[in-house]
Amino acid sequence: MNKIQVTQSSMPHFDDYVNEIKDLWDSKWLTNRGSKHQQLEKELIDYLNVSNISLYTNGHLGLENILDAFNLKGEVITTPFTFASTTHSIVRNGLKPVFCDINPLDYTIDVDKIESLITEDTCAIVPVHVYGNVCDVEKIEEIAKKHYLKVIYDAAHTFGVTVNGQGIGSFGDASMFSFHATKVFNTIEGGAVTFGDASLSSVLDQLKNFGITSPESIDYVGGNAKMNEFQAAMGICNLRYVDEEIAKRQKVVQRYRSNLEHEEGITLVKEQPGVKSNFAYFPVVFDHYKSTRDQIFEKLKEHDIIARKYFYPLINEFNCYKDDHDVKDTPVAKYIADRVLTLPLYADLSLADVDKICQIIKE
Repeated sequence: MNKIQVTQSSMPHFDDYVNEIKDLWDSKWLTNRGSKHQQLEKELIDYLNVSNISLYTNGHLGLENILDAFNLKGEVITTPFTFASTTHSIVRNGLKPVFCDINPLDYTIDVDKIESLITEDTCAIVPVHVYGNVCDVEKIEEIAKKHYLKVIYDAAHTFGVTVNGQGIGSFGDASMFSFHATKVFNTIEGGAVTFGDASLSSVLDQLKNFGITSPESIDYVGGNAKMNEFQAAMGICNLRYVDEEIAKRQKVVQRYRSNLEHEEGITLVKEQPGVKSNFAYFPVVFDHYKSTRDQIFEKLKEHDIIARKYFYPLINEFNCYKDDHDVKDTPVAKYIADRVLTLPLYADLSLADVDKICQIIKE
């Protein structure tokens, strides 16, 4: 029996990709903003409905670079209920993360607790859209304007999501998207930053290319984070199918909901009004269920079904952060992290397999 993995990469038809990369053998232009890179940028600006975009070899370096581009100093309010990359990007920029708790409804940052954490050293907020669930963008904007703070969203989970018809990447000062192989849309590895201020384009281009500003000038301490042409070609191909892929994921999510939404002790996230979802993940919280999260995880594994404790442990429980942060300061995040399981979800997951997964959980 083949394992049912927690996710499976969406890929275009093989011939589509071969045809897309053929001309690279003629041009021999494989990186450094080639024609594929430029084409993908234009197509993503249209698809995401954003003003500006900068492509990256991965989302993490995109987040590092946009934080750097704003020349921030001091404290950044964020959440511990996220992947390590979010906090690492803050710390690697010499900034201090300040952890705000999450709300118990959609697991995004608790906007009612942000202001109590703002000090004279606070320079920015880095909220995280979680599992495709969207933060309270209006309240965050209100707080940021009141206290003159930058807002940089970790939007790794929300490719293609809209709020009342507005692209999710157009909120705040900037947003980072991940195009990792496990995401709804992928460029094998990859990522992007979207932003409103067009003047940031040249800064980001230089930061991701060793700080080079001209053939004989290096003005920034930059790195190497350029998306290559093969990654961009994969993105061009996958973008043709992404709406179809999201529609397939929606059917999987609907089947999970019909199986589990009335199970006592199981909490599912409610659909958010005005939000067009991308159905990125299906988190289940086992809250006083007949079995614990860990028991369910192990039982599924016995049946070759791989779920994920996502996000567990919390960032403020990591060895590299726990000495400077107290997990007791974020009790809701701790509660959810100890009980949440993301179930297998990808476009080609059969509804029969969804039923099987749910039956094991129920039994």
